Amino acid sequence: MPTLQGNETILRNLVRNFRSIEQIDDANQIGYLAQRLRSRQIERSLWGLNLNTASQAQLQQIGFSAKQAEAIALSRTQHPFRSLGDLLKLDSIDLTTYVKVRDRVVASEPRSIFGWLGTALNWVGLALLLTLTRYGTSSGLTFGVGLIAVAYFALVFWLVDRVRRLHPQPILPTPTEAVWMLSSTGLLATVGLSIVFRLAESPWLTLACLGTVIIPVPAILLFLLYRGGRFHPKMDVSYFVEEGTLRQLRILIGRLPTIPRYPMFRERYAPLLWDRRWNWLNYLDLSANNLLRFGFNDIRLRDEHLPGLITTLVWYQWAFGLIYTGLLLWTLSRTIPGLNLLIYFK
Repeated sequence: MPTLQGNETILRNLVRNFRSIEQIDDANQIGYLAQRLRSRQIERSLWGLNLNTASQAQLQQIGFSAKQAEAIALSRTQHPFRSLGDLLKLDSIDLTTYVKVRDRVVASEPRSIFGWLGTALNWVGLALLLTLTRYGTSSGLTFGVGLIAVAYFALVFWLVDRVRRLHPQPILPTPTEAVWMLSSTGLLATVGLSIVFRLAESPWLTLACLGTVIIPVPAILLFLLYRGGRFHPKMDVSYFVEEGTLRQLRILIGRLPTIPRYPMFRERYAPLLWDRRWNWLNYLDLSANNLLRFGFNDIRLRDEHLPGLITTLVWYQWAFGLIYTGLLLWTLSRTIPGLNLLIYFK
């Protein structure tokens, strides 16, 4: 099926029929195919040559003859082209020419720059859904992407908290802690990568899309942080605090990444203990808190003597985690029959 145009009703009916007989996998595959075709259609509308505005020279460059280009120019002065099928109504356009040029031309009304930008944003969003979740049809791929993001942000948080300065008095992690941290995040990222390469249709494209979301902003913030240096009180105390009353697996959907202001709640929070051999686990827990909305302890930012760049970094992951959690729940509701009722009505 080369195009979506003319086939939307067929695909919609197939999805409805497969879901009615509870063949969820087949319905999801058809839905994924429809959205891939829609993405190609939007991409063609962005970059394709518009039959209603192109010059005759441009029409000839993409494969029309001079006679055919002249016929198109004459026809659009009388009636603008509404669809590519209108080309076949011209006597000078044969089926061979139509098949040759249909992927490079569009038939639409001229758009303003704001209309073009809106369509481009729509295309980017759809492309991200297709590459990161297969449009909600692969919960395994979505979870693999999440593992990579958790490992990456855990390493970033550990870096900004433990690697502070080299002189005059170094504030650095111990070699043992560094080995444990790098090994654990590397192992977690490897598991996520193996899932992505096993389930993604274009693994490198999936990783590129994920990288454009999680790498540039943290990289810029880290560069600014280390270029300017840090000169503030409590340099030898962690930027992160943990809620010390309970250690248990918690679901933290409504949690914000900053410490509460109310004094009685603040008494529960204490800085992370750098001198413990298991301290590196706290950064994995913090990353999971922000991204997956669960963890073994409630770890947040302190609000005194805290560089604004670090606050921005943590809030950035929290906002990304909010979107990721929604995508994960949406994907699970589409791939597991009946789970949508549990998610939406519990």
